[in-house]
Amino acid sequence: MSRVLLFGIGIDNLSNDEALEALRRLLDSGKGQHYVVTPNVDHVVRLENDAAFRQAYAGASLVLPDGMPLVWASRVLGKPLKDRVTGADLLPRACAMAARDGRSIFLLGGREGVAELAARNLAARYPGLRVAGVYSPPMGFERDAAENRRIAAAVNRARPDILVVGLGAPKQELWIAAHRRSLDFGVALCIGAAIDFAAGTVSRAPRVLRNTGFEWAWRLAREPRRLWRRYLVDDMAFGRIVLREWRRLRMLHA
Repeated sequence: MSRVLLFGIGIDNLSNDEALEALRRLLDSGKGQHYVVTPNVDHVVRLENDAAFRQAYAGASLVLPDGMPLVWASRVLGKPLKDRVTGADLLPRACAMAARDGRSIFLLGGREGVAELAARNLAARYPGLRVAGVYSPPMGFERDAAENRRIAAAVNRARPDILVVGLGAPKQELWIAAHRRSLDFGVALCIGAAIDFAAGTVSRAPRVLRNTGFEWAWRLAREPRRLWRRYLVDDMAFGRIVLREWRRLRMLHA
């Protein structure tokens, strides 16, 4: 597998089809407790100053570029990534594969009732898909030892091949990195709002905006109070990170 070092992290340089095949190989390995992360601009900026987040990333078996700005920056830097592999696209493809191969999934995340709705939609869309279970943890669950034990018990009763973790970043990555050793699963997908998208409770941006890198503007327009600081303040640091990476690579090849 070809992994490219960019922005201080190793990113697997795979097309969408290759990413799905890599997921299949992890499942076939039988070792279990693998997890997949999908960095975007917000992740790259956060990784700069969050040691726990970096440690969680270091344990991932697959690191797939979610954001178009990462793909564009990789081209400018002379290390072109093949494709944008979003969690929202990976989930339905993984479900189609699971239905064909007789594998099971477990949906962890979403507000109350959302995971159940997503499970029904996915099962209807992919006949033969085995939904082993769903669980929507309450706010602040990560600080509640008893709640974490309940989640672990639910997952371990189900023993899913694919554990879909939609808790938002960095919570989902930190949680799976901290708890995976006590969980019985094959591969965990840390894929943010994908459960909400599958449920239909949150709409994705139109494809033209996704393909042109303006999905962030769509999300900002829909949730300005929650997202304005992330997109208009915090994520501006990405330009500085890309410039630093350009200088680093230039010095390596001088």
